Amino acid sequence: MQQSYIPIIDISPLYSIDANDWQEVANAIDQACRESGFFYVTGHAISAQRIADLSKLYQDFFALPVEEKLKIDITQTTHHRGYGHFGTEQLDPSKPGDFKETFDMGRNLPADHIDVLANKPLHGTNQYPDMAGFQELVETHYWDMIELGKTILKGLAIALKLDPHYFDNSFTEPLSVLRFIHYPNIEAKQDETQIGAGAHTDYGCITILYQDSIGGLQVQDKQGQWLDATPVENSFVINIGDMMARWSNDRYTSTPHRVVNPSGAERYSMPFFVEPNFDTSIKALHGCFDESNPAKYEEISAGNYLLSRFAATYEYFEK
Repeated sequence: MQQSYIPIIDISPLYSIDANDWQEVANAIDQACRESGFFYVTGHAISAQRIADLSKLYQDFFALPVEEKLKIDITQTTHHRGYGHFGTEQLDPSKPGDFKETFDMGRNLPADHIDVLANKPLHGTNQYPDMAGFQELVETHYWDMIELGKTILKGLAIALKLDPHYFDNSFTEPLSVLRFIHYPNIEAKQDETQIGAGAHTDYGCITILYQDSIGGLQVQDKQGQWLDATPVENSFVINIGDMMARWSNDRYTSTPHRVVNPSGAERYSMPFFVEPNFDTSIKALHGCFDESNPAKYEEISAGNYLLSRFAATYEYFEK
């Protein structure tokens, strides 16, 4: 297996108050998105201590007895929050359910919130385990990751010749999801055809992934071969999702990827799915289409697009 060429981009200039500092980073992001759809970012505002605290938190969570984790079973919700047991998710329909367990959380709304009372899809109260400090830490991190997502999207907006803050208003009530993933030791598998996460493209805007040092993420290049996305210290892996592909009219295409965990060792990762407000219109952006390159996709709201994709991935999920 070859190591992929995935560029490492220092995004610290995007935090500068001087707009002249932004263009070079935007150009690098644009090139990475057009050529591979994946890149690493360094120079971000998430501290190593935060990652260490979260790593201990999710390892402690996944070490709980199964019956304790199933008290917050994601299949018992209508808004996709909580613990996902092995096989709950099937990213590649040609393979068995994925060999991993997960925890998902999003924007935490009280039970009496207007959108919850109205049963608005994907809006609801998070399910948390009975662990001291769990809710406080993950909710703080959630909103810090929203800000990181908006910073990266600023680079994308500049690359697309839009106002640098074009995407900001689409993330006031985001559908973004923070996920913890545990891939157990390979000896625990009962079905040899299972892999950690089947080949897929992500559904949303962009994904910001923290992966541990074990490795296992593989990216499919334009020639169809699978290449290793080797962990890079103090970085996140960024990839384009299907929603951004639609927004950019396929200037940026989402890249298939999978997790195979070749070492066989226990592995953890922490993706953050950067998703806009439910009612955000997803259609070809200004400058991404013209008479010679017409818009390829019909307009759809971000929420309805995600609902359609979830329904195809989770047996329990209904609109």
